[in-house]
Amino acid sequence: MPALLHIWSSPRGGDSASVRVAEEFIKAFLAAHSGWRVDRLDLFAGQIPEFLAPQAAAKYSVMAGEEPKDAAAVAWKQIIGVIDRFKSADAYLFSVPMWNFSIPYRLKQYIDVIVQPGLTFSFDPAKGYSGLVMGKPAVLVLARGGAYSTAPAAAMDMQKTYMQTILGFIGFTDIRTIVAEPTLAGGPEAAKAAVEQASAQARQLAAEILK
Repeated sequence: MPALLHIWSSPRGGDSASVRVAEEFIKAFLAAHSGWRVDRLDLFAGQIPEFLAPQAAAKYSVMAGEEPKDAAAVAWKQIIGVIDRFKSADAYLFSVPMWNFSIPYRLKQYIDVIVQPGLTFSFDPAKGYSGLVMGKPAVLVLARGGAYSTAPAAAMDMQKTYMQTILGFIGFTDIRTIVAEPTLAGGPEAAKAAVEQASAQARQLAAEILK
C-alpha cells in the first residue's frame, strides 16, 4: 500500500495553522486516492537520534569510502533506520511553522539526520552532487505569523527557500508549496482567512497532485 509521509514539525498540535491546513490536505488526498495510507511522524513527539561524535565519525567514514566501526557503526545503523522510514514513503507532506524566519529546530535536526552520503545523496568528482530520493512529490505547508511573500519582508524568508533547497539537494523535483500568512500579525480575522485560503488550496492540490 503506498504511503504519504506527513512530517509534522509543530509542538502545538491542533492549534498549529500548518497542521490544520495539512490535515485538510490529508482528508482530501485520501478521498481522491483510494488505497493510500498516511504515516504520521510528529517530530516533537517521536525520538530523533542526536547527531553526536559517533554519528559524525560514521558519516566521515562513509564519505571516505570506508565502513563505520565500533560505536560509529552502531550509531550509523540508527541513522539508517530513520532514513529507511523516510525513503519508504511514496509522497511527502511537510507541515512547517516559521520560527525566527526559518524552521523549527526539531525539523532541522531531522533533516541533519536524513541528509547523508550514500543514502539520500551521492557525490562524484566529475558530476558533483546528486540526489537519491527521486520521482516522488513533496508538499510544503508553511505557516507564518507575519507576511513574507512580498518585498521587503521576503528577504527574511529562510523557511521556504531552505526547505525547497534541501529537498532539491536530495533529489526532489516536484515540490508544491502552500502558504498560510499572516497567522498572527493581522489579528484573528486575518489569521482565519489565511488558514481558510490555504486549506482550500490544500484540498485542490490533494485531488490533483498524482494526476
